[in-house]
Amino acid sequence: MQSSSEKTSWFPVMLRLDEARVLVIGGGNIAANKVRLLVPTGARIELLSPTLCPELQRLADDGVLTHVPGLVSEEDVRTRLPGCRLVYIATNDTALNRTLSALCQQQNVPVCAVDDPGNSSFITPALSTRGAVQVAVSTGGAAPVLARRLRAKIEEILPAGLHLLADFMQNARLPLRERLPDPSDRRQVWERFLDGAGGHLAMSGQTEAASHELNSLLDGHTRQGEVWLVGAGPGDPNLLTLAALRLMQDADTVLYDNLIGPDILNYVRRDAELIFVGKQRNRHTLPQEGINAELVRRAKAGERVLRLKGGDPFIFGRGGEEIETLTQAGVPFRIIPGISAANGCAAYAGIPLTHRDCAQACLFITGHAKTDGTLDLAWETIALRSQTVVIYMGLTMLPQLCAQLTTHGLPADWPAALVERGTTPRQRVITGTLTTLPEQAVTEKVTSPALIIIGEVVRHRVCPTPTEPITTA
Repeated sequence: MQSSSEKTSWFPVMLRLDEARVLVIGGGNIAANKVRLLVPTGARIELLSPTLCPELQRLADDGVLTHVPGLVSEEDVRTRLPGCRLVYIATNDTALNRTLSALCQQQNVPVCAVDDPGNSSFITPALSTRGAVQVAVSTGGAAPVLARRLRAKIEEILPAGLHLLADFMQNARLPLRERLPDPSDRRQVWERFLDGAGGHLAMSGQTEAASHELNSLLDGHTRQGEVWLVGAGPGDPNLLTLAALRLMQDADTVLYDNLIGPDILNYVRRDAELIFVGKQRNRHTLPQEGINAELVRRAKAGERVLRLKGGDPFIFGRGGEEIETLTQAGVPFRIIPGISAANGCAAYAGIPLTHRDCAQACLFITGHAKTDGTLDLAWETIALRSQTVVIYMGLTMLPQLCAQLTTHGLPADWPAALVERGTTPRQRVITGTLTTLPEQAVTEKVTSPALIIIGEVVRHRVCPTPTEPITTA
């Protein structure tokens, strides 16, 4: 038998089963749940069971299904399998269920033994339906109760009139295709329709008003490219803003850097083109000038281009250079801020960036070295006891940073911390002093991305959750 992880999730309501034979074995409420899913597909349902629950009896009386009474035997099922499309087994006899499931699989007939994924060749997800709109939740058979709970949550947020909107859009598809042959143009019109008044009108059954709104959008449609500079936060997908999520679903093309992990990219529209333009130390996949030119080129070709950046676009993200290029080229753009690495990593590490007892200011700086390997920073304004200093991209220069800060007035035992891969499941927080932190970074084999936090606020650190990643003090 297959393991539950190898199962294929079938979506029976979405299948076209017109006149296909489907066998249901069992006559109780569980069998009735499966029959309820199958009825809208137009399948010819044969139900084997000595007795029927009231719902199944009513369906049998109405001719919706064919009831085959009597005790269920292996031989009886064997004779009915040829030409059968699917089999659901839902009797109270576990041993019989497994015997019949093995028989179905020997005959290469897809079978679902209800609540027994280890003896099934497919499973049925929990479904929420609004007419043609169907949302399925599956745990691969691992946790059916969890799937049902998630389905209940989905039911709460799906509008009752969603089926009317789907019907309206289905009826308008062919006329829209004739007027706008290009799929990208149609996608933009539909997105504006759904985001504007049209979607609400169609959902409330005001078909004529919705048609007028759609025609207005078609009459005024011109394909226009645009660039969206979006901050994706420091790593945890839960820190994405609602505005970022919406644009990630609307973009035609996404230019992203090495700080954007797969968990974030999973929220991008599936058919969007993904282009990695990552910048790593001493290796640029695409120079900044090339990124700027690519943004302009694609926008002028009519694409909606998402420039997805780790943290916030305007905090060491070179967003300022990009919008200057876009402005000079006459390309429209939008800016969506994101939670910065400093804010996110410090919060997840439990370090307050300001504290009225010790830090009345917070300073963000970068630890990039000059071509000769030295740091050219205003050390007199950085090495102050009354502020917190957050250093981006400073891991390779950490020994020099700590040495310069002590040289310019901070004590050797001044608190300091490293936050490696902040806000992600691999986050590590290493606390020490200006004297000890460089050696700790080497001993603990800290790698980028890592953020440095210096100041007395490090002493105020608390563990935000009991499941915090490994911490080395």
